[in-house]
Amino acid sequence: MVYYVVTIKNGEEKYKMWYNESVIYQIYPLGFCGAPHENDGVTVDRIKKLIDWIPHMKRLGVNALYLCPVFESDTHGYNTRDYMRIDCRLGTNEDFANVCRELKRNGIRVILDGVFNHCGRGFFAFRDVQERRWQSPYAGWFNRIDFNGNSPYNDGFYYEGWEGNYDLVKLNLRNEEVINYLFAAIRSWVENFDIDGLRLDVAYCLDETFIRRLRSYTETLKPEFLLLGEMLHGDYNRLVNDGMLHSATNYECYKGLYSSFNSKNLFEINHSLMRQFGPEYWTLYKNKHLLSFVDNHDVTRVASILSDRRHLPLIYAIEFGMPGVPCVYYGSEWGAEGKKSDGDYALRPCFDAPVWNDLCGFIGRLAAAKRGSEALNYGGFRSVLLTNKQCIFERKSEHERVLVAVNLDDAPFVAHFDAGCGTAVDMLTGEPHDFGGGSELPPLYAAFWKMEK
Repeated sequence: MVYYVVTIKNGEEKYKMWYNESVIYQIYPLGFCGAPHENDGVTVDRIKKLIDWIPHMKRLGVNALYLCPVFESDTHGYNTRDYMRIDCRLGTNEDFANVCRELKRNGIRVILDGVFNHCGRGFFAFRDVQERRWQSPYAGWFNRIDFNGNSPYNDGFYYEGWEGNYDLVKLNLRNEEVINYLFAAIRSWVENFDIDGLRLDVAYCLDETFIRRLRSYTETLKPEFLLLGEMLHGDYNRLVNDGMLHSATNYECYKGLYSSFNSKNLFEINHSLMRQFGPEYWTLYKNKHLLSFVDNHDVTRVASILSDRRHLPLIYAIEFGMPGVPCVYYGSEWGAEGKKSDGDYALRPCFDAPVWNDLCGFIGRLAAAKRGSEALNYGGFRSVLLTNKQCIFERKSEHERVLVAVNLDDAPFVAHFDAGCGTAVDMLTGEPHDFGGGSELPPLYAAFWKMEK
């Protein structure tokens, strides 16, 4: 892994962490492995299937794998029963350790889902409260326990469920025993599985003091341990800063991407990118590496939400060309479909084997360009040319300049602009490009022009 020294401000130089130069692959393991939807208590080593997919991941050019929940849960993974043990439907801790070793041996870092806002009703501490009620030493582990009330499950006491979902029991993240338990679990994940970071589920709900303590603690385990937060709205700076999270999910640009293509109005995504990363001093997220994505386990797959499937390569081109760290959801790289309206399990299927097609090959070229480019990893953002159906934007760092060009129209387009030099090389094809007399963008076209000095 190459680490660039980048000038941040006032001449200060700083090494950037591994995450900033990554291309991430996301898998929902319970669905991916074909596990039963309900926890049947039967231990089956399904998780080793991940090893069979390592050649596919490497061919795609990914160097980090984000796994949705892998720990023992009641059903879908986010209602955790045991933070210390891999879900029996996936295998044993030893099975998962073997998988992680093989991933790391192949240069793929591991990011796990950290589900700390809530647990499942099968969590040992909650079961103790069900049995012993106010006499349970764990009564303080949960938010708003009221033994004069009741729950929708008729427990004989009230507790807070996450956003009204009472199978997701909200943890009290200001309770020292809860914090110590979760930190001990994280330590065990680092020691046993050598993980490199966590994606924090519903980070926008987490106690901010807990997040600060989590950042301090995980830095003692690994100096570059990643904390990536799930944030849906609002100002990401609330949690993404030097004392809390390293990054957050860029849902603003997720929506802007597919909406721009479906409305044939690239002004929308350009507006978001200018607002977040533009050259003006007031833009929100300069030098921050938010997670870029076109779909994930919670939303309709990109092949199902785009009105024109021919735009699939183009939307990925903008995802990989814009500021941020791109993430690809398993199956979407070959155009698999899935609609949120059909339920979460429709988004989290089991594929017998990976598929390789032209879209996969194109994403592989995007990944190679991104991982090898200082400008695409660290460069600023500037809009160079913009129409409803065409956009060209610049990514410029200290030592490199790349122009990302996209034409989503069925007709060719000739772009006239000042490129600042005469020639470039398309990082996706290796072909030279001459800016003299205007740059022709063929129909349904994307290019990463690396400027020649």
